Amino acid sequence: MTRDERSGMTEAVPCTPPRRIRVLVVDDSAVVRKVIGDALSRDPELEVVGTAPDPYVAREKIARLDPDVLTLDLEMPRMDGLTFLRILMKHHPVPVVVVSSLAQAGSRAALAAVEAGAVDVLAKPDGTMSIGALADKLAWHVKAAAAAGRHLRRPAPLRQPVVPRPTVGASATLDRQVIVIGASTGGVDALRQLVPSLPQGLPPILIVQHIAPSFSRAVAERLAEMSQVAVREAGDDEPLSPGECVIAPGDVHLAIECRGGLRTRLVRSPPLHHCRPAVDVLFRSAAEAAGPHTVAAILTGMGSDGAIGMQAIRSAGGTTLAEHESTCVVYGMPRAAVELGVIDRVVPLHDMGTAIVEAAARR
Repeated sequence: MTRDERSGMTEAVPCTPPRRIRVLVVDDSAVVRKVIGDALSRDPELEVVGTAPDPYVAREKIARLDPDVLTLDLEMPRMDGLTFLRILMKHHPVPVVVVSSLAQAGSRAALAAVEAGAVDVLAKPDGTMSIGALADKLAWHVKAAAAAGRHLRRPAPLRQPVVPRPTVGASATLDRQVIVIGASTGGVDALRQLVPSLPQGLPPILIVQHIAPSFSRAVAERLAEMSQVAVREAGDDEPLSPGECVIAPGDVHLAIECRGGLRTRLVRSPPLHHCRPAVDVLFRSAAEAAGPHTVAAILTGMGSDGAIGMQAIRSAGGTTLAEHESTCVVYGMPRAAVELGVIDRVVPLHDMGTAIVEAAARR
């Protein structure tokens, strides 16, 4: 019998701190590497295990340090980041957050990075903002990428549309109908699969994707090239018409108003859930403007944005759909809505197009 047992005392078991997320920073600028490294190191859940000035050094450090997440610039010497990403996803998949300059040409490259397997994309601040201001947002995206690690997979080829052939016909009711979709981490690739599967003739579709300001237009243009519906970046005070799809610009909330018909409204109110645009802003406005004529879908993403908006749509008599955990890159936003008890139907991403069409037809 030990002394603690004789005295009736229980020996305390030391508490093991949770393992921190290991991050490798890859950027050709020594200044940027230091700033990103310092910013991430301030978060107690993150550990910067190394930095690399180019993909060749990064390859060696990945093998030696086994990081959980990479931050990756796209414009680097010796080998560009996009080429490196494609090689990495083929031979040694690691969650990657692209942190790069996103001018128009850069946005196209960033979109190609998402298609190649990057979990998320962030824009390097321009001259009006220090990269240090990106710290909190970058830490959040790195954590989301780490959460996506267990679902990391090679990008799958797009499925052919599998929605029912009969589409919603034009009618007075159609003028009041609206489809709203929200997504975050992993959402760009999810939208790349979902939107092209939607047929013409549907009510207007509005999408909020947590996205960098200079990246949203490139995503809209790419989806427009792939889709039957007309896709564009949303403007302010524009009429919404059947057969079109609008995507919220980065760093601006998108809402719906009913003034002689449904119209867009862009709002620069403070971020919600640390996000702008926020899914809840769009969903709540849809509940008010279209009520029971709303079909809402919440896709992959970290956090809980969209759950309260789904509750408002459900209370207004609309239809609510959530992506199934099995196809989510991060099962956060759909989980929050499901656990709130406000989802009518949970479906995998490859069936979401069918579910939206069927729900719109029932409306």
